Amino acid sequence: MNGTRSDGVSERAIMLLIVMLFLGNALNYVDRQVLALLKPTLEAEFGWSDDDYAHLGSAFQLAAAAALLGVGWFIDRLGVRWSYAIAVAVWSAAGAAHALATTVQQFVTARVVLAIGETVSTPAGMKSAALYIPEKRRNMAIGLINTAPNIGAILTPLLIPPFALAFGWKAAFVVTGALGAFWLVGWWMGTRNLKPVTAAPERAPVNWGELFADRRSWAVIGAKFLTDCVWWFVLFWMPDFFNRVFKLGQGDLGWPIAIIFSLAALGAITSGGLYPILLSRGWSMNRARKSSMLFYAIAVLLMPLALFTHSPWIAAVLIGMGLFAHQGFSTNIFGMSTDIVPTVRIASVIAMGAVAGNLSGMGIIELAGWSLQNDHGYTPMFAICGGAYLAALLFIHLVVPDLGKAKAQ
Repeated sequence: MNGTRSDGVSERAIMLLIVMLFLGNALNYVDRQVLALLKPTLEAEFGWSDDDYAHLGSAFQLAAAAALLGVGWFIDRLGVRWSYAIAVAVWSAAGAAHALATTVQQFVTARVVLAIGETVSTPAGMKSAALYIPEKRRNMAIGLINTAPNIGAILTPLLIPPFALAFGWKAAFVVTGALGAFWLVGWWMGTRNLKPVTAAPERAPVNWGELFADRRSWAVIGAKFLTDCVWWFVLFWMPDFFNRVFKLGQGDLGWPIAIIFSLAALGAITSGGLYPILLSRGWSMNRARKSSMLFYAIAVLLMPLALFTHSPWIAAVLIGMGLFAHQGFSTNIFGMSTDIVPTVRIASVIAMGAVAGNLSGMGIIELAGWSLQNDHGYTPMFAICGGAYLAALLFIHLVVPDLGKAKAQ
């Protein structure tokens, strides 16, 4: 046996691709989460207010949204192998550069460059899946790849706060930024033998008029706008939530955050399996996909209950159920995208969805800063989180009543 399928796809090449996409996605969230975990230290050292911290987050979201306007073109013209490698090099250098910052403006500059590099990760990953992973394995592979942010978000709070206490906050930024160099070697060596499993070209211009005229594109873009704000809110503000509400110090924040993202990883894994199970029972693509989404949209309703408990551990579980639902729903959005969007423009559609998600993320981050600064607490943001996914599912159903395979693959 040479490990090659009848369709000419090397099993070893597929597994290496999945591993590298997983690690790249995890690294993405390691680098972006460090700032939130070091907020108590940086706030004390630089005298930041809640509004200052919110502006750092919204600068990241705005820069990412702007960069994403060109990310689809960048990936489609260079191909995923080159575009992903360049992006990781840029964001790793920017992550390490945080150690040189001494003012809010310098932190903003580092965050902006980090955001620009990190925007490539998800569109490149989804196009890689559509191009190189056989359809029968694709949804499960996407589910596994989509667990990666959670693994990064689990390990980072467990390792970075104690590391920063021992060696200083600057060392934490330098070390996490340096991890990208190791990934680049693996990516370049591990993706040399990839072969597309579709007739779609690896590099091709995108017809933007067709993209924006297609209701399927708007189903993805609208769903990302309505739901991604929840992810950004949790990622950026939950360390502060546990510090502010439950009086946990920097050294104690790791375990509640790890619980949250462990449940998020479980959501991505179950979603990768739930949809194929429903299909295997004879359900149509439309019924299976939307039923899977409905399950996660209902699960997220537990999240706002975190405001009513006095235990940080119960709060972590309830917020974790919110991210369990988010990752399950998100995996379904990505899987839906690879099914209904023509492969030639999948990266661009995912990028436009990420633009929408980053803009809504910027909005909820700024709302949190305003709400906390004006003594309204976390209630408005948790209320938004609770209803976001039912609204997204309704939007998808109205825009594309019957999900079906894209004709042009």
